[in-house]
Amino acid sequence: MSANPPRRWLQPDGRPVSCREKLKTLEENYAELRQVAQDAFEDAVLMGVDEAEARRLFAEMLAGLVSPKAKN
Repeated sequence: MSANPPRRWLQPDGRPVSCREKLKTLEENYAELRQVAQDAFEDAVLMGVDEAEARRLFAEMLAGLVSPKAKN
């Protein structure tokens, strides 16, 4: 996981997000999420969870996030 946010955030049509306020929010969210994930990963490993297993479980959780655009 990169310590830096992505250089570009792409929209569904492939164009990069260009609004400065949106980019600022995305970068702040990225940094906050990265820190929370790092803390949770460290806790899991220090409590005896296998590193590969912790990474797999966190990746699975991220892959399961529900889009706010998803139809119920």
